[in-house]
Amino acid sequence: MKALRFYAPEDVRLEDVPEPVCAPDEVKIKVRNCSTCGTDVKIFYNGHQNLTPPRITGHEVAGEIVEIGVEVNAAYGSDWQVGDRVQVIAAVPCGDCHECRKGWMAVCQNQTSVGYQYDGGFAEYMIVPRQVLKVDGLNRIPDNVGFDEASAAEPFACAINAQELLGIEEGDTVVVFGAGPIGCMHIRIARGVHKAGPVYLVDVNAERLQMSADAVQPDEVINGSQVDVVERVMELTGGRGADVVITATAANVAQEQAISMAARNGRISFFGGLPKTDPTITCDSNLVHYRQLHIHGANGSAPEHNKRALEYISTGQVPVKDLITRHIPLDDVLDAFQIVKKGEAIKVTVEPRHES
Repeated sequence: MKALRFYAPEDVRLEDVPEPVCAPDEVKIKVRNCSTCGTDVKIFYNGHQNLTPPRITGHEVAGEIVEIGVEVNAAYGSDWQVGDRVQVIAAVPCGDCHECRKGWMAVCQNQTSVGYQYDGGFAEYMIVPRQVLKVDGLNRIPDNVGFDEASAAEPFACAINAQELLGIEEGDTVVVFGAGPIGCMHIRIARGVHKAGPVYLVDVNAERLQMSADAVQPDEVINGSQVDVVERVMELTGGRGADVVITATAANVAQEQAISMAARNGRISFFGGLPKTDPTITCDSNLVHYRQLHIHGANGSAPEHNKRALEYISTGQVPVKDLITRHIPLDDVLDAFQIVKKGEAIKVTVEPRHES
């Protein structure tokens, strides 16, 4: 089969590899869609500490079951059948550590990941490992949800995890930094699920702002390269500030601005990680103290968030179809990294072509 394998930074090859063999406690799927994100681009250029080459990458995966290990249904209490349409979690909790037992699977200390420790979805076929099945991380795709939409459930799940921590209330003013696909999803979840009030989208790339604004229609876009973002948010809120601020970008200044623009009792999500070479910000601690601010980290998701993402897509509460603006065949997968890097699409999905 064809698969994209990572050997070293910038040495990533589309090559013919043996089709994977399904063990008794595994499931084999035919990959229909594997979507891309900024992390894939980071891996392409820098590698990753948890990724042992050569490794098939890709972690936003949807496909259909072609083989079920003989032990699977009995061992995991499931009733999978060949032909079932499925979405696979990316972040795989162990299910056994202190955090998992507390129900905090998103911060499992032994977490492994599809496309890192296990071969991922930039391939014609993929094995769903027993670790995924053990934590109920293989999800049935609702009948009215396409494979492409289902592959977007994984990043969507990460946004659900973040917003769950923020306690967004009806009518809250929300600011989202970062006009990428995840920023768009944050806007749609804040509105569709939490009934937020005005939502403002901030970025420094005018074209990207326009592309995302056309899709998700924020109440206003703010170009951080042209205006003072904090000043503008204060104007828009009558001097009160934003109730909720989500930084879906790897920019130190966005986190600093988030603290400055938060209203009293404001909630802030540091959703995007900062560069490892420059991970610190200046925080006016008195603002946090006197305004009684709540600053949350948010990292990844739990299996249940993936299920909820599929449900929100299915009910139409949070549409994602129109956010997938490029469909790339697996043969051209290397082009996808450049499209994502340049921000030429909102969401890019890769589609293996199967004979049948």
